[in-house]
Amino acid sequence: MSVPADGPEPTRTAMGSGEINLFRRGSGRSVLVLHAAGGAGAWNPYLERLSEHFDVLAPDHPGFGRSDELPEIRTVPQLAQHYVRLLDALGIERVDVVGASFGGWIAAELASAVPDRVERLVLMAPAGLHVPDAPPADLFTMAPEAIVRALFLDRAVADAALAVPPTPDAAAQAARDAAAFERFARHPFLHDPELPARLPSITARTLVLAAEVDEIIPRAHSDAYAAAIGGAELHVVPRCGHALYQERPDAVADEVIGFLTAPEPAAR
Repeated sequence: MSVPADGPEPTRTAMGSGEINLFRRGSGRSVLVLHAAGGAGAWNPYLERLSEHFDVLAPDHPGFGRSDELPEIRTVPQLAQHYVRLLDALGIERVDVVGASFGGWIAAELASAVPDRVERLVLMAPAGLHVPDAPPADLFTMAPEAIVRALFLDRAVADAALAVPPTPDAAAQAARDAAAFERFARHPFLHDPELPARLPSITARTLVLAAEVDEIIPRAHSDAYAAAIGGAELHVVPRCGHALYQERPDAVADEVIGFLTAPEPAAR
């Protein structure tokens, strides 16, 4: 897995029983960016756009990308505490947190566990809730091609992604990421039964970004998050599927940058 020529060199940060992989670029207010189940281990155009405005911290979750497995971490709430420890290690007291899909679930757990540490929160098509009438796609049984086609609204984008066969290294990394995702998210299936009761404790100003058409985590999940978090805003990214920052990186970056840099609303 190669680092893009114009991307930052990742660093190794000691955490728990091993080390994690951390990309960092930019300056200004710190933004912790938590990746989805796919896409670990690489810098991308979306991260580059954010780094033009913020101090972007983009770690690989334990077991994903280039991070060590850290077998002592078994649940998503434990992942959230892992990121609290990372902030402590980096000397960052307050942070903005941006998470997509699986990363959105972790971001919500983090913001509810330590609300005093999170200034602003962006959840993109987040997993993590049980919505009986709108179950997520069963990513653990779907064929890889079917997953790719479900990620993107624009079929040409999916065709282009499927037209490039993965290298042996990329295929091995995808298998490792899938195993890590299953470890955290299969039982219970893609949700934390205790999370809904904690969401009202989130004090961060919150934006929920939903895809126009989401075949992976249905729109009802974004609606549920926005309803449960006090004062949360809900925006829909048009002409986009679940892979928000991969399908429309500039549009999604614009949404995130605009929200994180907007002045606080006037007190009533």
